[in-house]
Amino acid sequence: MSNVDYMYPCAHRVAIPPSKPFFKSLKGSLKETFFPDDPLRQFKNQPPSRKFVLALQYLLPILEWAPRYTFQFFKADLIAGITIASLAIPQGISYAKLANLPPILGLYSSFVPPLVYAMMGSSRDLAVGTVAVASLLTASMLGREVNAIEQPKLYLHLAFAATFFAGVFQAALGFLRLGFIVDFLSHATIVGFMAGAATVVCLQQLKGILGLEHFTHGTDLVSVMRSIFTQTHQWRWESGVLGCVFLFFLLLTRYLSKRRPRFFWISAMAPLTSVILGSLLVYLTHAEKHGVQIIGHLKQGLNPPSLMSLEFGSEYLMLAIRTGIITGVIALAEGIAVGRSFAMFKNYHIDGNKEMIAFGMMNIAGSFTSCYLTTGPFSRSAVNFNAGCKTAVSNIVMATAVMITLLFLTPLFHYTPIVVLASIIIGAMLGLIDYDAAIHLWNIDKFDFVVCISAYIGVVFGSVEIGLVIAVAISMLRVLLFIARPRTFILGNIPNSMIYRNIDQYPVANSVPGVLILQIDAPIYFANASYLRERISRWIDEEEDRLKSSGENSLQYVILDMGPVGSIDTSGISMLEEVKKSIDRRGLKMALANPGSEVMKKLDKSNFIENLGQEWIYLTVGEAVGACNFMLHTCKSGPVTMETTHVNNV
Repeated sequence: MSNVDYMYPCAHRVAIPPSKPFFKSLKGSLKETFFPDDPLRQFKNQPPSRKFVLALQYLLPILEWAPRYTFQFFKADLIAGITIASLAIPQGISYAKLANLPPILGLYSSFVPPLVYAMMGSSRDLAVGTVAVASLLTASMLGREVNAIEQPKLYLHLAFAATFFAGVFQAALGFLRLGFIVDFLSHATIVGFMAGAATVVCLQQLKGILGLEHFTHGTDLVSVMRSIFTQTHQWRWESGVLGCVFLFFLLLTRYLSKRRPRFFWISAMAPLTSVILGSLLVYLTHAEKHGVQIIGHLKQGLNPPSLMSLEFGSEYLMLAIRTGIITGVIALAEGIAVGRSFAMFKNYHIDGNKEMIAFGMMNIAGSFTSCYLTTGPFSRSAVNFNAGCKTAVSNIVMATAVMITLLFLTPLFHYTPIVVLASIIIGAMLGLIDYDAAIHLWNIDKFDFVVCISAYIGVVFGSVEIGLVIAVAISMLRVLLFIARPRTFILGNIPNSMIYRNIDQYPVANSVPGVLILQIDAPIYFANASYLRERISRWIDEEEDRLKSSGENSLQYVILDMGPVGSIDTSGISMLEEVKKSIDRRGLKMALANPGSEVMKKLDKSNFIENLGQEWIYLTVGEAVGACNFMLHTCKSGPVTMETTHVNNV
């Protein structure tokens, strides 16, 4: 052991990991990006027959849990299924009207898609059906170019085509393992977007509440208000009174269910009860002759095929594709978020890519059977969860109840007043305006609150698409700002320890005389290399000015803590080389602490380590500071050579 090793024995050489072939490294990166859950691990060391069974279970999860299904599970699923059917029937009719589609399509869409999801979905609690936001988006995007009243057949076929393309897009994301794309819709974006969409939906329902026959096709607040107040002479007080009464009834039942969670079924049964009471009231009083609009005739029978109605050769094909992709993304974000929320409560895991495949296949099947876009709505799934569902069989029970309704009960909905459906939609939408979440965002992160409010304002005063684009753009801007302007900190020593922390966060941390310790808190890329070069130079200038003004020892060493730097590109390496030259010109020495494996490999290949010197790279900040202090003290007692300062790096 050399005398230097004896004086400072705690330093260790920072290892340079062995280089991997490019294609092997690329394979590893792609695998981690697209297969982070390693779905193929269960296939390893299995015979071919077992691999076939596992593959079927992966695509059809029902084959995995069905053999363990019990009668006790069925009793729970039966109750839950009947409960959500009572909610699905009136909501389905209401949301189809919101999408400017025939009301019967809401029932069709609550029959076939839930059956497909029950076989392919991985969530036990998700209740499948139509949703207000996707319905509004469909009406907004298709209605901009095709009038649903003047061209009902073309509009209907385009809705089927949009559903098909939404399903293809969703399934492709799942098969190609591209589920991370949905993650670009942040929590703040979804909160603001959903609240804005709920507000717009509520405004749209004023047409039904006031009994108006003509209404704007725009969804923004200004257009809706102008349409309402320019037709005051057309308002129907009978319709308005009826709507307010049923809306009060729905909100009262929701309030009671929240106060007494065990009575959740009261709120769940309220929409169907409203439909029944409203239909009886209209039938007995002949209110349809006094300005109260009704649904009218509903076609009896199961879903007719619609494969030949997809309008693939239409001049509006790009409109259908665009509508399908946008509505498909929104439906995915809502469905997966709802599924994960309830899975967390019951402590089980759902596979996001499986869910995408399931959503995609059920929408493709739906587009072939006269259905429009479906996903997992929060309100229906919450009722399913509270009703005690055990598996996806509750969706099968719900679909069976809807099938019975389609076969035998549709004539009973003839006298259902439109105003009751509008009240049901408003009651459901008010629950999507999450004030508490917005306040929470304000208290925690002001930038997230700005994203949330921007999405809300964009939807309410612009359109649903504008609000979504604004929110995503601001979220992406935040990511770019984080990458382009990473944080850097001055580190100090926590007294009586070898721990070094941000001096702003820990005021007790002491700066090290003659040593400036900087931590770079992000990967170093071309986007932030120039900024970091200037920021490090400014830190050094500020530290030197501080030392001069306080009369302390002059600055001798600059240590860069590279622990948070997960990766670096060639621009980042060039930046470090320029920083080293700048530090050398000042007569200072530069050291690196705790660089990661990827960073070390690139620094080694670029010869930066050779130029800097292996002896100036340390395993921890504590070792780097110890070595600098050792050299400072040695310089006071005599000349120092490279050999005597290289601390245990041989």
